[in-house]
Amino acid sequence: MSRPVTLLCLALLGAAFYIYALASGNVLLGLAVKPIPVLALIYWLSTAEPTPYQRWIIIGLGFSLLGDILLAVPGDLFVFGLAAFLCAHLAYLRSYLGEARQLAPAALLGSAIVGALLLGLLVSSGLGELLIPVTVYALAISAMLWRALACGGLAALGAVSFVFSDSLIGIDRFVSPFGAAQYLIIIAYWLGQWAIAASAYTRQPAKALIQSAAGQEKTG
Repeated sequence: MSRPVTLLCLALLGAAFYIYALASGNVLLGLAVKPIPVLALIYWLSTAEPTPYQRWIIIGLGFSLLGDILLAVPGDLFVFGLAAFLCAHLAYLRSYLGEARQLAPAALLGSAIVGALLLGLLVSSGLGELLIPVTVYALAISAMLWRALACGGLAALGAVSFVFSDSLIGIDRFVSPFGAAQYLIIIAYWLGQWAIAASAYTRQPAKALIQSAAGQEKTG
């Protein structure tokens, strides 16, 4: 079995156990298995010859991993988790800026509208002392979405899925909680992270891709 397939199976197994932990209310199991999918993505990218784009994506995944843990730990660590994911989005933003510098006005307008609508909805519901942190986060994720859309492909798909997941978090936490939120949030989040990581993997140098393919043939 090739390494990517092994990592995919590991990630899916961790995801399945986490979904079970959510359904059963098993906090300790959830804390233990929630990081597995993102850890698998980090390892997947770390085995390739790194490019500057990949390095920043790995850094973003690392901050995301920290955010996963902080949000899974019992207690109200929401602000700390928010800060970790803020750093993740800034790392992704840096990686996208290295790939595309064009203005992309349509992407800018769409991202600004999405960010403004979501922030307006949250503010109208009352954020209290979280107003400033949530506003800063909304600006960062909107900028990340803009540059991801400018890059296109898997980067854009991952960013859209990530923004959708974060939007559901905001709606469920501050506007109107709903039963399926935690499942939709985590599934959209994992899909987003996978697409973002895959966008970095497909940007491997040609030499690294050839070596990776040769290694898979030997171990397959």
